[in-house]
Amino acid sequence: MIAIVLFGKPGAGKGTQAEFLKEKYNLTHISTGDVFRYNLKNGTDLGNEAKVFIDKGELVPDSITINMLAEEVAKNMDKAGFLFDGFPRTIKQAEALEELLKEKGISFAGTIGLDANDEILVARILERGKTSGRADDQNEAKIRNRYKEYNEKTAPLIAFYENKKMYSSVDGIGTIEEVTERLSKVIDTLV
Repeated sequence: MIAIVLFGKPGAGKGTQAEFLKEKYNLTHISTGDVFRYNLKNGTDLGNEAKVFIDKGELVPDSITINMLAEEVAKNMDKAGFLFDGFPRTIKQAEALEELLKEKGISFAGTIGLDANDEILVARILERGKTSGRADDQNEAKIRNRYKEYNEKTAPLIAFYENKKMYSSVDGIGTIEEVTERLSKVIDTLV
């Protein structure tokens, strides 16, 4: 059983690509956003814990997020592995994920980054915002702020994983099929 992290800025295509890759490689796609929405909507204990922080406008502590992910992993041990999307976002989270995988006996295969130009991504997200219903997809200033946050907090993970020789970069611009093919070439070397 393996785990792969799909990495990239908002709008890079992580969720779209994960839908194709999970079928091709028999992986469970774990999107942190989906996991949070599920737990909040269903009023789970972890969802209620997270809501306290969200309602105050604070970041949810890593421990709650890891516990949510651990529950998702435990529910899906029948697949060939996991494709994480949206997590980790910090080095502390990366270390916690590695510990979780080790506890579950899951091999961490590596991280694949979808690279794309910010201007192309901003246009993508604004287009997505026309149908997504997400307010943060409809405001260019908020989108650019998400990139600023990404560059400050998440981009350091690239060096973290490169130092472990666990990072591959893939061009995220092109048709969905072209990007899927590029990602598949990398995944084929990891599985």
